[in-house]
Amino acid sequence: MTSFLRLIRIKNLIFIAFIQLVMRQIILVPILQTYGFDAVLQTNMLLLLITGTVFIAAGGYVLNDYFDVKIDAINRPDKQIVGNTITRNRAMTIHQILTGLGVICGLLLAFFSKSFTIAFIFIVVPGLLWFYSASYKRQFVIGNLVVAFVAALTVLVVGISELASLQCEYGKLIFETPIPGQFYGWIGGFALFSFLCTWIREIIKDMEDEKGDREMECRTMPIKWGVNNTKLFLYGLIIVTTACLYAVNEYLIVFPGTLTFRYLTFGIALPFIALIYLIVTGKSASEYHQASTLSKFIMLVGVLYSFAFYYLQAKTHGISLFNLFIVR
Repeated sequence: MTSFLRLIRIKNLIFIAFIQLVMRQIILVPILQTYGFDAVLQTNMLLLLITGTVFIAAGGYVLNDYFDVKIDAINRPDKQIVGNTITRNRAMTIHQILTGLGVICGLLLAFFSKSFTIAFIFIVVPGLLWFYSASYKRQFVIGNLVVAFVAALTVLVVGISELASLQCEYGKLIFETPIPGQFYGWIGGFALFSFLCTWIREIIKDMEDEKGDREMECRTMPIKWGVNNTKLFLYGLIIVTTACLYAVNEYLIVFPGTLTFRYLTFGIALPFIALIYLIVTGKSASEYHQASTLSKFIMLVGVLYSFAFYYLQAKTHGISLFNLFIVR
């Protein structure tokens, strides 16, 4: 059981479920309350969304290990599962079962929501993950971008599902309200942040796995550009990400006070500076692994801003916080 949980990356799956639950309950529900609407995405449909996403992600992790047997034997032989405790044939069976269950959950959600977009997402994403594991991850840049895109889609699909349910309930009248714009503005912002953070982390992981990737003739950024040039690209990407966050706070977030600015500075900007330090000084796989872990922490802090958003939304518009009390 322990090997299976490690194989499917149980901690990552919990994080994915947490992100989707938070996006719905802490971002979308308060926006709806602001305009006098109730959330219409029923609990069973929310469970279909989260379960389908988690199953497909788990299947993707298994598939990735299936194709990476030789690379993992070089980079992390002590942690290798497929080929050691679980055979490749069994791993493929597990992938097919998990992915199949995920697609079924997604198609059921699409059917109940009457949304072709949701069906399209839950059919296309497993295909993307297959091509990523089989080919894209060994190619220059494209593998990183595919993973980053899927991470962003994991966030976006929450807003798409809620909006589809609202359309079923209220018809096209819902698009005459500010709600769709608010949904895609906030959910899109979190999705873009997830995209950029995931891209940063994937590049760091490529530096961590350079030895095994080079043996298997992969064409990742550290191999094609060299580690030093890859680090320069990372610095630029981190600076762009941070600048985008401050620009959004300055021009798009209209909440009074400086809570968002302080959150960005102490919760994200300062950890990003620490991340740059780890990348600058990093030379070994273990040191790059520390940087990769810090990048995951930064992404978590970014997601947790949703609670600050809920507080500011409740205070600004006079809605109840968790249906318990009004913030003054």
